[in-house]
Amino acid sequence: MAVIGYARVSTKGQDLSLQIDELNKYGCHKIFKEKESGSKSDRKELKKTLEYLREGDKLVVYKIDRLARSTFHLHQIVKELESRGIALVFIHEQIDFSTPAGRLMFNMLGSIAEFERDLINERTAEGRERAKAQGKHMGRKGQEEKQVQKALGMYHNRKENGLSVNDIAKATGVPRSTIYAKLKELV
Repeated sequence: MAVIGYARVSTKGQDLSLQIDELNKYGCHKIFKEKESGSKSDRKELKKTLEYLREGDKLVVYKIDRLARSTFHLHQIVKELESRGIALVFIHEQIDFSTPAGRLMFNMLGSIAEFERDLINERTAEGRERAKAQGKHMGRKGQEEKQVQKALGMYHNRKENGLSVNDIAKATGVPRSTIYAKLKELV
């Protein structure tokens, strides 16, 4: 069983030394280091770390937010590690997935995050309904009909004028999606 560490900071100017010290104290045999935004799920060193791990190994990370920024991404990683028989430890939060208490704590945190997301969605839906009741327009503002008609005319004459849909969209300010939607309505 190997104990593997993963340390990450978001920018080149930030320092990894605190994380590395803590990972060394924990007893990591190898530490993967990365200076990359946590919002990116396709981080090169994280990918190398996950590929390096074998069944029975333990991945140690200083804090949860060093591994993933979203609950969804975190759950993806946890499920992958679980399915491969790899334990996960977060030093700062004192969560060890190799113990029943650690798995319970993680599931509780995940449930709280999901509850919070549901509340946000509920409040957003209520706000949308209030705005509609007040007569406010929701979503993108409608394109000026004149511009849409101009775009459609240019589209129908595209062989003569040599314009692509991208060119037409740029020239008229009407998004490509609107042009295609209006053309579909005409068919």
